[in-house]
Amino acid sequence: MSRLTTPAACPQALRALQLANQVRRARSEVKARIADGQLPAADVILICPSEIAGMPIAQLLASQHGWGEVRSRAFLAQVAVGADKSIGSLTERQRRVIASLLTRTATGTEQRSRPDASTGGGLPSSIGGFRQSGRLE
Repeated sequence: MSRLTTPAACPQALRALQLANQVRRARSEVKARIADGQLPAADVILICPSEIAGMPIAQLLASQHGWGEVRSRAFLAQVAVGADKSIGSLTERQRRVIASLLTRTATGTEQRSRPDASTGGGLPSSIGGFRQSGRLE
């Protein structure tokens, strides 16, 4: 690519920009839904949609109502997981432990980490806009 060529003129760069925007938009939507109590953070961690796989776990936890960077880091210290660790790089065991602790620490209106009663108490085939394939619907 020459100096005179803009990134938009290169099809590969344009696709990369489109993908980056899609990931940012999906992450923003997930964080907003978690903050509104529409989507449990524990479910997102268990499902790990591809759009949020590279997101730091502390950032996801901090998006919960009443949580911030300090509470997220303290929570992660309990399970010996670094705050900068990406959600996609968590082991299955780490995911289950974190989700379980999130569910147990939820109180009052923050019990949103439990499966929705309207789904029969189990995990539905599509949780909060995520297909089982791990992609945002």
